[in-house]
Amino acid sequence: MPGISQKGRLMPESPIRKLVPYSEAAKQRGIKVYHLNIGQPDIPTPEVALNAVRNFSGKVVEYSHSAGIPSYRKKLAEYYKKHLINITADDIIIGAGASEAILFAFQTIMDPGDEVIVPEPFYANYNGFAINAGVKVTPIFSSIDSGFALPPIADFEKSITPRTKAILVCNPNNPTGYLYSKDELEVLRQLVIKYDLYLIADEVYREFCYDGNTHYSCMHLEGIEDNVILIDSVSKRYSACGVRVGCMISKNREVMKTALKFAQARLSPPSFGQIAAEAAIETPDVYFTEVLQEYLNRRDVVVKEINRMKGAFCPTPKGAFYVVARLPIDDSDNFCQWLLESFDYKGQTVMLAPASGFYSTPGRGKDEVRISYVLNVTDLENSMKVLEEALKVYPGRTN
Repeated sequence: MPGISQKGRLMPESPIRKLVPYSEAAKQRGIKVYHLNIGQPDIPTPEVALNAVRNFSGKVVEYSHSAGIPSYRKKLAEYYKKHLINITADDIIIGAGASEAILFAFQTIMDPGDEVIVPEPFYANYNGFAINAGVKVTPIFSSIDSGFALPPIADFEKSITPRTKAILVCNPNNPTGYLYSKDELEVLRQLVIKYDLYLIADEVYREFCYDGNTHYSCMHLEGIEDNVILIDSVSKRYSACGVRVGCMISKNREVMKTALKFAQARLSPPSFGQIAAEAAIETPDVYFTEVLQEYLNRRDVVVKEINRMKGAFCPTPKGAFYVVARLPIDDSDNFCQWLLESFDYKGQTVMLAPASGFYSTPGRGKDEVRISYVLNVTDLENSMKVLEEALKVYPGRTN
């Protein structure tokens, strides 16, 4: 029988999706499952985006330009200018979600065996993108005790090798919700200059900042314009995950010229997704005002309730719509499976993502889970009650 590739063997399962068979089985037993495992918002997609697809009048769904529909890229450039990011349509390549954009970036700037430094915990699929591109993720530990603040510059410097080509940060952060400050990003700017590195900035949660905090883009860092690669997406901004449209942005002409070859190799991004995404740019500001308040209410419920639970701790995130919580459990993978396989409270249970899958270093995150607060407040209050009752009877409770 033919074998499986080494790359295939190394590709990790998604910590977000690997428990799906257990949640499906729980539902078949009549258990209500609260899905806190995945960043799939229940916020309605803007009507302007849905209508653009409904009203499509073309007779043929054609390939688009490999870099994306020109009119969409022009409108995107105007969107970024409102955020004081001065780019042109030629600085943008549209991808099938931020996922493909990150893969383009990895393939463009790194050879097999090269290294990218990423503060951990980090979005689990970065590992998969790295394996796909044949590059190595070098994790830098950030602690829940500091709220997952940027690790000290010394931790970065001791991890830099001749094969290090880039630093990757997600801001606001998935999975922690941490919002990096301007001062923290200035630290990264100094590293980029000193070691001549690329800085890949995953900024897909830009709109979601709380408590009066604002987002500072890596594109605003002076003197490293040719080093910065911005990754963005419409998935969370417009609650349109399924359109699969994101982008890669850089002012570095050589980078964009090379990335376009990878874009051409996959032909083009999704046409209907781009149609929806282009229309979504016209979403009124009131939409974001209401969405931001809704997520703030949800965050406050989750953080308050977890910190009330005996032996549990959850820092208050300033962005995105995730928290990483420390729980009194022996193993987050076992606990999350147990919740679906062996536990219910009044016919209900919760589906969480084991935080171990968001660390690259083996053994970390064993007593942590990621929670996506993408459900309405009532459902979140119910799910937190379920979690509290589960912790009381979990066989692997540690205190």
